[in-house]
Amino acid sequence: MNLSQLMLKERKLAIGLMSGTSLDGIDACLVEIKGCGVGTTVHLIDFISEEYSSDEKKRILMLCSPDTSNVADICKTNIDLGRKFGKTAKKLMEKNNLKASEVDFISSHGQTIYHMPEAGATLQIGELAEIASITGCLTIGDYRPSDMAVGGQGAPLVTYTDYILFTSSEKGRVLINIGGISNLTALRANSSEDDILAFDCGPGNMLIDRVITILTDDKYRFDEDGNIALKGNVNSELLDLIIQRDDFVLLSPPKSTGREQYNEDMVKELLSLKEKFKVSFEDFIATITAYTYTAISDNIKKFVSSRITIDEVYVGGGGAKNKAILKGLRESLDVDVYTMEQLNFSSDAKEAIAFAILGNEFLNGKSNNLKSATGAKKSAIMGKLVYPPCL
Repeated sequence: MNLSQLMLKERKLAIGLMSGTSLDGIDACLVEIKGCGVGTTVHLIDFISEEYSSDEKKRILMLCSPDTSNVADICKTNIDLGRKFGKTAKKLMEKNNLKASEVDFISSHGQTIYHMPEAGATLQIGELAEIASITGCLTIGDYRPSDMAVGGQGAPLVTYTDYILFTSSEKGRVLINIGGISNLTALRANSSEDDILAFDCGPGNMLIDRVITILTDDKYRFDEDGNIALKGNVNSELLDLIIQRDDFVLLSPPKSTGREQYNEDMVKELLSLKEKFKVSFEDFIATITAYTYTAISDNIKKFVSSRITIDEVYVGGGGAKNKAILKGLRESLDVDVYTMEQLNFSSDAKEAIAFAILGNEFLNGKSNNLKSATGAKKSAIMGKLVYPPCL
């Protein structure tokens, strides 16, 4: 099938691939997409997640720092991750008894290893040609550069999906995604493309996961359901100091961030503060968790509440499973806070689905960035296309 025939299809079967800053692994969703733009509907058929091994995660982490990275490792890992993305998509296809000819396209976010919006530069790895070769499917990816080429931050990208799927005719909504980094999309009732507010807030699960891994000698990789944090008490003095030292949290939007800001140096600083304040393990995790939800609530109060009437808040991503984060948001925001499941949408699969939708817009020749969110001067059709090998 050529591209013109694909564009004419009313329904498309697609696979979305996502790997975020938390480095938990690769999320893959199989979806049926109907239409495009604001008329888009999407049905989740299946979802799987393929974890990174400890060695894979360590290799990627090393690439995220100029001090531990080199061009040879970036080049090699680009191919290795492309193969892992491809094998994950192939696994999903086989699970659903699908041939390559039955999948209209694959859309991959890739793995961000460095993001420099101030320089208009970013780098996502996970070679698209490898995905196309392994699966035999048309593959789209590398979305951020097209937005950055017209002055945007190249993030957040999920905002476009939030706009077309979750705008309400009656209620103002804030949709929060908590992965490694936390970000939000604020949608007024009957929102248009020009009045959407979206940006990164600060740390998500990234710092919580890292300090737990270090303090438990790799016994635990994350705080399951937020149970450790719920056993502890927030040290308010320590929390205030951490927030004061973070020059990103209350930076005015548009803004985006990643491991460049919330890196190993910050982790070391946090651990040194733990010793200085002599807080217990549980209290420290409770405080670092409070750092995440306080950064989100402070951003909402400073940048959103004065511009948009907020009737309800929805949380997606891995952080939606953290009961301590949800509890903290409910206590700090005078509004109902739900998970994405309340909208009959998967919190786990949300970002993978978003990239499937971005790929669909690309194939339909539609702009898929939001200038009001990224700060871009122009609309852009984000994405790059790779054909599978010829038969």
